[in-house]
Amino acid sequence: MSKLLRIKPMSMLSMEAGEQGEHTLKRSLGALNLITLGIGAVIGAGIFVLTGQAAALHAGPSVALSFVLAGFTCAFAGLCYAEFASIIPIAGSAYTYGYATLGELVAWIIGWDLCLEYAFGAATVASGWAGYFNSLLQQLHIYIPPQLTATTGTTLVFYQQQWLPLMSLPPGVSGVGLPHATGSFNLIAVLIVMVITTILVIGIKESANFNSAIVIVKLGIVGVFLVVGGYFLLRHPAVAQTNWHPFIPPSDGHGNFGWGGIPTAAASIFFAYIGFDAVSTAAQEAKNPQRDMPIGIMGSLVVCTVLYILVSLVLTGLVSYKTLNVAAPVALAIDATGVSWGSMLVKIGAVFGLATVMLVMLLGQSRVFYSMSRDGLLPKWASAIHPRFRTPWITTIVFGAFAAIMPAFLPIDNLSQLVNIGTLLAFTIVCAGVWVLRVRHPDMARPFKTPLVPLVPILGMVTALYLMTRLAMITWAVMIGWLLIGLVIYFTYSIKHSKVQALPVAGEAD
Repeated sequence: MSKLLRIKPMSMLSMEAGEQGEHTLKRSLGALNLITLGIGAVIGAGIFVLTGQAAALHAGPSVALSFVLAGFTCAFAGLCYAEFASIIPIAGSAYTYGYATLGELVAWIIGWDLCLEYAFGAATVASGWAGYFNSLLQQLHIYIPPQLTATTGTTLVFYQQQWLPLMSLPPGVSGVGLPHATGSFNLIAVLIVMVITTILVIGIKESANFNSAIVIVKLGIVGVFLVVGGYFLLRHPAVAQTNWHPFIPPSDGHGNFGWGGIPTAAASIFFAYIGFDAVSTAAQEAKNPQRDMPIGIMGSLVVCTVLYILVSLVLTGLVSYKTLNVAAPVALAIDATGVSWGSMLVKIGAVFGLATVMLVMLLGQSRVFYSMSRDGLLPKWASAIHPRFRTPWITTIVFGAFAAIMPAFLPIDNLSQLVNIGTLLAFTIVCAGVWVLRVRHPDMARPFKTPLVPLVPILGMVTALYLMTRLAMITWAVMIGWLLIGLVIYFTYSIKHSKVQALPVAGEAD
């Protein structure tokens, strides 16, 4: 059992952090790149996709309170991530932090779990991106065969010059007598993942600059939505009064709506916050990680939480929450204002904005596998660096292909639920790791220190575990199945090739 819990020595981590040369990742990211990297991931799927779904299925207008709850949970975890990122500026995020504090087996579990989180995360966003892109094309009177714009079995109807999912029709419109089609394959989602994968292979600096430029545009467009939607609600207060009443809909008896629906929705939207988690995977590509990583993590978290709350209030004020379980809810809401240029602008912003979310998710995925391979837990091809671009190109391509296939067939609600449980498990382990490291190495230099230890880590663990209990049982089943596959790989390959297992026992004592 002691072999399974061997930690990766801090001296080994420090040596890896200082490595340079063609076989290493290129340090080219500054504080602004890291903040925009976080905002690029966080502001996107949550605002443009999942807010509407959470309101429609779990909380109604009180989804705004769900973002408050989720934000508090993220704040606890974010403080712990910031301390680890300043101490251990290595690609790998929660995987690396777990390896340094809780042992190899725990590190393998969280690393394998992060693979599920990021791959399904990119697939979820690709599904939402496809919905907005198709909506934008149809507004320009460009029509792709509807069978190639939705997942298998989705019923589509042609309403007001657009192909829409049957479930997104306004109240009172049944779809009877309208042209129908059935989705078979979401080709748009596949193509965008392929494009983002290509950008990531070309280089981290190019990817970060692409992300930073789009984040500026995206934040401006989110501002436009808030101004246009807020102004409409001020001029038509009866619309908001109708749509916000009741603010907390009556419980359906199954954990949705009512006061119980608020934490259920918070668990379902947690996917929206994994951007600051992904920032930590870029630590080995930061110029000054000890200073810049905490700034990037906490800065992006604060900005994004405030925007989520404001957007959720405007969104549920413009249209009934019952109609928001669609891939493009913000487009649906802005259409209700009648401001055609605003509608066009928001859809363009969503198209570009969601692209950056996919970029950060796939970047995080490849960096976790890169770290696991460097530790000997995965085959060498997973850490192969492109001689020209200095990126883990094989891993990027493999998981880009995996992430491209899923949104072609799986609906967005199934995908996002699978991501959330992985995110919450990662948060739990990181919070526990900070506490353990404080006990084992109390005198270690810490450029950033999590306040109120052990209170903050304990609150982070408790809130994350509580939200995990609010997720559907199918998500637990998938995660357990995924982890069992991972354990088979660990015991048949990883433990035999682990560099830490090859160290003398005394190596653990540093």
